Amino acid sequence: MNIHEYQGKEILKSFGVRIQEGIVAETPEQAVEAAKKLKEEYNSDWVVIKAQIHAGGRGKGGGVKLAKNLEEVSQRATDIIGMQLVTPQTGPEGKKVNKVLVAQDVYYPGESETKEFYVSVLLDRAQGRNIIMYSTEGGMDIEEVAEKTPNLIFKEEIDPKVGLQGFQARKIAFNLGLTGGAHKEMVKFVAALYKAYDSTDSSMFEINPVLKTSDDKILAVDAKVDLDENALYRHADYAALRDVSEEDPTEVEAGKSNLNYVKLDGNVGCMVNGAGLAMATMDIIKLAGGEPANFLDVGGTANAETVKAGFNIILKDPNVKAILINIFGGIVRCDRVAQGVIDAYQEIGNIPVPIIVRLQGTNAAEAKKLIDESGLQVYSAIQLKEAAELVTKVLKG
Repeated sequence: MNIHEYQGKEILKSFGVRIQEGIVAETPEQAVEAAKKLKEEYNSDWVVIKAQIHAGGRGKGGGVKLAKNLEEVSQRATDIIGMQLVTPQTGPEGKKVNKVLVAQDVYYPGESETKEFYVSVLLDRAQGRNIIMYSTEGGMDIEEVAEKTPNLIFKEEIDPKVGLQGFQARKIAFNLGLTGGAHKEMVKFVAALYKAYDSTDSSMFEINPVLKTSDDKILAVDAKVDLDENALYRHADYAALRDVSEEDPTEVEAGKSNLNYVKLDGNVGCMVNGAGLAMATMDIIKLAGGEPANFLDVGGTANAETVKAGFNIILKDPNVKAILINIFGGIVRCDRVAQGVIDAYQEIGNIPVPIIVRLQGTNAAEAKKLIDESGLQVYSAIQLKEAAELVTKVLKG
């Protein structure tokens, strides 16, 4: 589960990580009041107005602006709130900005030069261990750094038996070229960051940039946090941070019906029980000359209600030209699923696209008979090859 920058920073702060302080605003007036408060509490004459959406690259899309006075704060907030922000991670449709973070200026002049670093904590699935990935090239697209200058990216592997060790945190600070007070600050920062990641059951904490200020403080200027949804039952307070307005509304609706749904760009809707069978079904669709419009796993206990919910979700996509239902009747009986398809079809009314139903397993023959005698615009199949041929047939019209 992704959360906003300001929410990620609050989690970091609760574990002792120093952050760029800020206040969330949903209107230009609130942004001005936030700027005044930051001046009072942190003596920040300038502030940064940062769009809060679940995507990176906000600055490139015009979603991060510096404001040097209250008039500029109002203008920048007016420009950003309500805009459709397009970044490399949002796609061409972009995302609407509903709120901004008014953040303190941390690039103030001082005794030394400010420096930006990249630090993230994530799971290396190949090794089965958490790693801290870091680089001196902060503030840049880490993918670009990895592609052009991979030697500037370092990784520190964490042994799960003992956790992050002190010498590892010191090694990270040393590799980043820090000395003196800044070195000590980075050691503390890394230790607190890893504790935050580990204690919250997160999938990733990415801080880009981590800033060394002109007075040698180390702090998080940004925070991209991905919480592990499978562990949210242990963190009810973090589950409450979910912002469904940032998610695909169809995927949100599918979740309410306990359906695993991911929208794709194709023309054949899929409804399948089991993730592995769903992947195989998508392959079959491509071999048949179509493109899968979605991944939809209705689970092992498909019934009339789940089938109906699946139909409704698939039909929200105007690109769908056909629907392929592929059910393996192991736990469920195929004839019950077939009856569910018929009931759902009749309840929804006229479904404007052809439906191919492939049922295999317990009572598959009885299921095929039910479909064939229903009088509905539904094509039945038992073999996967038959289903693929029917997909090809209906797509060609």
